[in-house]
Amino acid sequence: MPELSISHRTRSTPFTDRVTAAGVKAYTVYNHMLLPTVFRSLTEDYHHLKSAVQLWDVSCERQVEITGPDAARLAQLMTPRDLSKQRIGQCLYTPTCDIRGHVLNDPVTIKIAEDRYWVSIADSDIILFARGLAAGMGLDVQIVEPDIYPLAVQGPKAEDLMARVFGDTIRETKFFGTQTHWFGGLEHLIARSGYSGQGGFEIYTNGAAACPALWDTLMEAGRDLDVHAGCPNLIERVEAGLLSYGNDITARHTLHETGLARFCKTISPDCIAAPRLNQMPEPERQLRYLSLDGAPMKPITRPVPLHCEGQPAGQISTAIWSPDYGTNIAIGMVSAEITSATDKIVTADDRVTTILNGPIVTARSQAA
Repeated sequence: MPELSISHRTRSTPFTDRVTAAGVKAYTVYNHMLLPTVFRSLTEDYHHLKSAVQLWDVSCERQVEITGPDAARLAQLMTPRDLSKQRIGQCLYTPTCDIRGHVLNDPVTIKIAEDRYWVSIADSDIILFARGLAAGMGLDVQIVEPDIYPLAVQGPKAEDLMARVFGDTIRETKFFGTQTHWFGGLEHLIARSGYSGQGGFEIYTNGAAACPALWDTLMEAGRDLDVHAGCPNLIERVEAGLLSYGNDITARHTLHETGLARFCKTISPDCIAAPRLNQMPEPERQLRYLSLDGAPMKPITRPVPLHCEGQPAGQISTAIWSPDYGTNIAIGMVSAEITSATDKIVTADDRVTTILNGPIVTARSQAA
């Protein structure tokens, strides 16, 4: 494979030196910043993540900080999810839509104060959207990218490791809740969250200066817990049903097509997309979780078309072999007309594709 050419346009992170020393083998670019993607092998990292604890450099998870008298109004304009009852310190998954109801990002929004929000974004330049809305509507806000560098601690032993460094009160943090803790003379926000189904935390490290010592402290404290450097694992995230913006969701997809409307039980009338979303007809395609027969699949680099009875039926955006479930699993957009497992869906190489009732973790537990 060709190598990734890096210049200072693609930013390294305060953890990059530590990640390099840990033996990273590959990077991708995410929000104009390096994101480690491979340490050992995909399968080896997968098994380790499910049994121990890993540190992930996810500094590429940039924050769009909105402050000022109109901060709450702007945060609500960007998402159809109702933020009116969001508590200070609470994280909410907030799909971001344009005026057509198309998904521009699927961030987590954290309410830091009544007049201060962090929008923790996926891979798209949502800060430009926020600034455009603010300018166009004459809102009294300041919008910046703060000096914050998230570090994820993920895996079944993550809580034990975090308690050793930050104290047992960290165990009291509820899912998508936060606490603040001191380290290196600075206060850091810590959320019980992360891009895996194994449980864990994300440390919103306050400033680059604190990052190397924080990494070293966690690594030393977790030696007997088998702590390793890691990264978001493709197999585990598809098993858990975690979507990837830019892969499974893009700006070509509406909120209803992606299924993210379930997070917006009441579409806020103050969202810029509300008029269009409330008038939108039933989608002709829907994001689905799938299984595929045949030999183990490697990660795909382009969409895989699907057919049903010789007619186009959609496409797969992500696919991989699941060792624990013994099947290929996938995520894709499928024609809404195909609702039954009896409809024979196939790929171009004749892999029979089955629609699952949710991610495979859920589908198999329901079947059992």
